[in-house]
Amino acid sequence: MPGLLGKKIGMTSVFSADGKNVPCTVIEVGPCVVTQIKTLEKDGYEAVQIGFQEKTEKHTNKAEAGHFKAAGVTPQRHLAEFKGFDKDLKLGDKITVELFEENSFVDVIGTSKGKGFQGVVKRHGFGGVGQKTHGQDDRQRAPGSLGASSYPSRVFKGMRMAGRMGGDRVTVQNLQVLKVLPEHNLLLVKGSVPGAKNSLVIVNK
Repeated sequence: MPGLLGKKIGMTSVFSADGKNVPCTVIEVGPCVVTQIKTLEKDGYEAVQIGFQEKTEKHTNKAEAGHFKAAGVTPQRHLAEFKGFDKDLKLGDKITVELFEENSFVDVIGTSKGKGFQGVVKRHGFGGVGQKTHGQDDRQRAPGSLGASSYPSRVFKGMRMAGRMGGDRVTVQNLQVLKVLPEHNLLLVKGSVPGAKNSLVIVNK
């Protein structure tokens, strides 16, 4: 599906036509530049590689520099591939936020905020075990039993335990596009989007 790379700016709210206050996320989408066109004959599949956010040649290695030079574009910080663009694109073409239309629906992919090492109550929503009475003063947020001790004498895979939380790739589907602001390359989508401010997101049609 076609899409673009963007940057999460933050959250705000807008009023709808019927006067409701709708929470929304502001995303700076594009402009993205075409850096490579993959074909069935050469690569085995058809796709368009696009880049987002320019970077200096100082921070570009030789392999990347050659790749961007062949495309005739300046070095790009982020790259991604998309399929199914309606029009034929050429190397160096710019794709803007006008790819999206108001009141259409998009899928947004981002990296969720990292929470560090967390216990089972915060990570998995456990209720805690035991009571605070009868001397059990340190068991409120404990995970409880991890399984039988005699057989199979191990902890099953997938057991919900304490560990590192967040920092995962998350896709939120069917977010409504409330407004498209091409003069500022901004897209307002209804609801929340994973990730911190200024983090990279992928917006798919």
